[in-house]
Amino acid sequence: MTNAFQSEAGAIVAQMTLTEKLDLVCGNGLWRTTGVPRLGLPSLLMVDGSNGLRIVPDQISTDTQNTDLGAFLDAVETTDDPENRDDNVLLGKSIPATCFPALSVLANSWDITLAHEVGTALAIECRAAGAQILLGPGINLRRSPMAGRGFEYFSEDPILTGEMAAGVIRGLQDKGVGASLKHFACNNSEVERISMDSVVESRALHELYLMGFERAIARSNPWTVMTSYNRLNGVQTSQNPWLLRGVLRGRWHYDGVIMSDWHGIQDLPAAVKAGNDLDMPFNAARRRRLESAVLNKKVPEAALDQACTHIAALTLRIMDAQRRLPVSRPDFATHHDLARKAASRACVLLNNQNDVLPLTPEPGKRLLVIGTGAVFPEIQGAGSAAVRPIRCDIPLDCLRVTAPDGISLHWEPGWGEDGNHDAYRQGTALAAARTAETVIVFASTPPCVSGENADRPDLGLCPAHDRLIAELTKIHDRIVVVLTHPDAVVLPWANNVQAVLSAGYAGAGFGQAVADILFGHTNPSGKTSVTWPVRSEDCPAFLGYPGEQGKHLYREGIFVGYRFFDIRQIEPLFPFGHGLSYTSFTYAALELTTGADDVTVRFTLSNTGGRTGWEVCQLYLGRTPTAPNRALPHHPLRALKGFATVCLEPGESRVVDMTLSRRDLAYFDTVRDDWAVPAEEVSIEIGASSRDIRLSAPLHVTGDATAARWLDPHTPPGQALEVPGVQDDLVAWLAGVTGQGIAGTETRLASCRRSFLGIYDTLCWSFGLELDEIRLTQILDDANRRSGARKPGHRPDHSSELDPS
Repeated sequence: MTNAFQSEAGAIVAQMTLTEKLDLVCGNGLWRTTGVPRLGLPSLLMVDGSNGLRIVPDQISTDTQNTDLGAFLDAVETTDDPENRDDNVLLGKSIPATCFPALSVLANSWDITLAHEVGTALAIECRAAGAQILLGPGINLRRSPMAGRGFEYFSEDPILTGEMAAGVIRGLQDKGVGASLKHFACNNSEVERISMDSVVESRALHELYLMGFERAIARSNPWTVMTSYNRLNGVQTSQNPWLLRGVLRGRWHYDGVIMSDWHGIQDLPAAVKAGNDLDMPFNAARRRRLESAVLNKKVPEAALDQACTHIAALTLRIMDAQRRLPVSRPDFATHHDLARKAASRACVLLNNQNDVLPLTPEPGKRLLVIGTGAVFPEIQGAGSAAVRPIRCDIPLDCLRVTAPDGISLHWEPGWGEDGNHDAYRQGTALAAARTAETVIVFASTPPCVSGENADRPDLGLCPAHDRLIAELTKIHDRIVVVLTHPDAVVLPWANNVQAVLSAGYAGAGFGQAVADILFGHTNPSGKTSVTWPVRSEDCPAFLGYPGEQGKHLYREGIFVGYRFFDIRQIEPLFPFGHGLSYTSFTYAALELTTGADDVTVRFTLSNTGGRTGWEVCQLYLGRTPTAPNRALPHHPLRALKGFATVCLEPGESRVVDMTLSRRDLAYFDTVRDDWAVPAEEVSIEIGASSRDIRLSAPLHVTGDATAARWLDPHTPPGQALEVPGVQDDLVAWLAGVTGQGIAGTETRLASCRRSFLGIYDTLCWSFGLELDEIRLTQILDDANRRSGARKPGHRPDHSSELDPS
């Protein structure tokens, strides 16, 4: 990546005083950068929110930006339908904005174009509010459904995560608003998040937790990246030179601004040396420590200059984009329609026994709606992602408007307003259910137990909700459950109800989206972005979550999400990529075309049902399990490598093309400390979910040469003798030392191959001599040089910039 503004930014930084440089990297108040007006660099305003703006005017310093905020408030007050604003869902003092589905829900659409549309709408509202940077999207993997901020992130899979994030980022930046890709990296729990050490082995780190960031950066080049609070393998991420200079700047050639999470830096001098450019928010003590470190030469001024250059280049980039791209007044009615559309596309029909949905009640029939969530919907999670919505569709109102004429629709709360058991309300709801044709239950997880700095205590719904549903199953055979929840939940009654619709935190359009799906005006097309477990104990992270004594061990390694369920042969409640439709699709005619560096995958998708519908076609790479007695790298049995979201009319067929790159066939080789492609026979699989593979074909892969392992006197002889040249060198040396001759030495050496001891101890024992260990080491070092082997623990320098430290 090359930043066209770096050269100009460098010239500006060369004119700055030390005070201006320190001010530039230390922020201004809670939400701004510090500008350098005399050199033409304005302050930049940042706002929270991946699914909508969260901006509190009282928290922003009084300056010219308030003119923009006032204009934005005027636009809100003249929105087309203020009567639909419900005070029960308005949050705090934040400016009202469109509340889109949480990213965990948006991911269920598997639609990059839709993600781009949402990003574009967010940018328009940001620009109108005078903001230049949106602090999102968040893309930490949903490793455990317990994680409090799981609803802010896309998926358990890095490919789906990276692609959807790139769509949102391009939507934002195409309209002149910088994105902040966060939280880099391995912020997968809210427990002790400022001090917890995420301990992650190398393959899992690169293949899973960094992969989503790498893919999003390659496809969208976000203008900023935000570091996380946690430590990673013992080092705070905000001051981790391997992570920031080695991986982000070096391997990936990232050229934007690296910024901290709010108060995420504990040692600012170390952070600047490691490559963190911007400390947010302003903190006088941290600034003072940095100034002292620079003056005392503990931080080279060159490191400070690099940070300032990145920030200045970002400022120039934003100024250029906003000059070229006109500000458009937000059309909140259109944005609300987009929120409805996104919710409709992302709700997942998990179960639909006997095609109970869509509902087609006859005139005179009675429908019963149960649940406080039908009147007071939980449309989003808590914390920095919370939005004060301009409008909110109330599900019960939408159901009444959408239901066919002549249908009686009755509502019962079922439980208390706090979600807890209420014996009278439960009894009234059960009694009403006896005379209803169909019962629709709006069930949810306990309110306000999941969010920033708050992991979930368990994976259950509100106990009162589970209890009432269980009682309903004893008396009724047409029960439809609509779920609102932050992440996967356990459903002990899942097999006893007729339909389950997962809405998650679906945003302000939730009510109408659900009504349209239930009555068949919208064909559901969402697919799960995580695996749903039958019980908490089935989750991959169960034994290592949330850590103890300051360490969070990622014990499951590369086997996260569906990879774990597959390798352990655990039946999930609902698999990754699962979702039902009101139409049917068939897959046929899989063809593979191998090129020099990629493989084209082609097949035909047909809509064989009676409705227009979207289908998410998923491309997986299948591998045979590694034999348990072979010391070879293990791989997932199946791993997502691509997807295509296709809309077809009834009877329509379409040829779908996807491409696998050579990198898609690779794993992270810890000997090379780099990516490598193994030579093997793999399976190319096309599925409607990770457990519903419709087509497959074998593919022979020509692999990279096996990476040489580092040899030393403790290496077992069987490994050492496999390295070209080692046997000849040893035979020549040992024949001279022992006087046994070449043939005798070769015979004796062959018997050493099966020894589990180190080669030095084995040779001494076999030849009956105390051999020269220095000479043996020289022979092995010569072999290491010839083979290019790397000593364990050695990390190659991938930095694209001079390390000023």
